[in-house]
Amino acid sequence: MGLVPKRRGQVSLEFMLVLSIMLIMLLYSIKNVSFDESSPSSETLAVQIALEEKNLADAISGTISQVYAQGPGSKATAYARLVYLRNPKYLEKGLNVVSPRIFITYGPYLSEGNGTYVAVVNGTGTSQLIRSGENKNAFWSRAMYQEDLSVNPSVWSSGVTLTWADDGTTAHGLNLDPSTLPPELRIVVEWNPNRGDSWLYNATAGELRININPGE
Repeated sequence: MGLVPKRRGQVSLEFMLVLSIMLIMLLYSIKNVSFDESSPSSETLAVQIALEEKNLADAISGTISQVYAQGPGSKATAYARLVYLRNPKYLEKGLNVVSPRIFITYGPYLSEGNGTYVAVVNGTGTSQLIRSGENKNAFWSRAMYQEDLSVNPSVWSSGVTLTWADDGTTAHGLNLDPSTLPPELRIVVEWNPNRGDSWLYNATAGELRININPGE
């Protein structure tokens, strides 16, 4: 049995149907990447930012724990890949912040010991650090080194003071411009007994350099 050829009108109708579907998909994709505040894409963006904050906190705390476990004179290097935290427009759209800054400190979370906090905060106006709830902006990762460095302003090279929303206490930490962060942040931690605790971010080198001194 031979195949019945399709008429031109029928072929054109099918072509137009496929073309219409493709156009709808294209428009949906454009809306998705525009990060419109009213669209689900902004919520997805907020989740991705939060995950990257937590991953960065984990990378820093993990490297500090490694050095602490190895003892005086030890040194370790890790890398954290950054996509969202280094893009101010992503932070503004996803988190509804103005002139965003990346705040990093090292301190306690309730009774769980000390560790690294990473938060995205407003660069202008009033901004607080929130540890829990739907407005949470500070993500924490525990480390073995049990020092509360958030209370010591001399530790932080580009320091700023912010307030914890839950108890009103202050925290000192690094205050970083997201546009200066590299695609892959180099984290260098060492235990030099001849130096005090210090956290220094070098934007030119794309490096966060940390010294711990438990015996200080």
